[in-house]
Amino acid sequence: MNTPYKILFLCTGNSARSILSEFLTNEFFPDKFEAYSAGSQPKPDPHPVGLSVLQEDFKIDTSSARSKSWDEFKDIHFDFVLTLCDDAKESCPLWPGQPVLAHWRTEDPSDAPESEQRKAFSQTAQLLRYRIELLASLPIDKLDRLKLETETQSISTAQKPTD
Repeated sequence: MNTPYKILFLCTGNSARSILSEFLTNEFFPDKFEAYSAGSQPKPDPHPVGLSVLQEDFKIDTSSARSKSWDEFKDIHFDFVLTLCDDAKESCPLWPGQPVLAHWRTEDPSDAPESEQRKAFSQTAQLLRYRIELLASLPIDKLDRLKLETETQSISTAQKPTD
């Protein structure tokens, strides 16, 4: 594997968690990862509250954000493919090049009541950034494939420490 490592974040709708992950990764770890996101049944657009959190909390330009089908990436060789919802995990296609696969189950912030969505998206973004930070801290080039997959999967249980 050569850096930056190509990473694909998958969810069903590619409108919330996977979009957050893509933009957080590309913003904070551009030397380590080249991130993408997609979904099995993409929604028409990314969730506006998620985009707002990225813009306001993290100062990230989201003008290029769009929901995408994972079919768009079927011929790309990724180093990592991370599913963020159970549906995407269950229906995840095979990817060329034998990427490291892991399931980082994350609650969907768009399921929160409308009055609590801003907080839910912010907490989800913080959690995902923390998990991506843990992945970025792994000595990827020094781990054999099995250990790398085990370490990547173990990040799925990591919770952001409270301040």
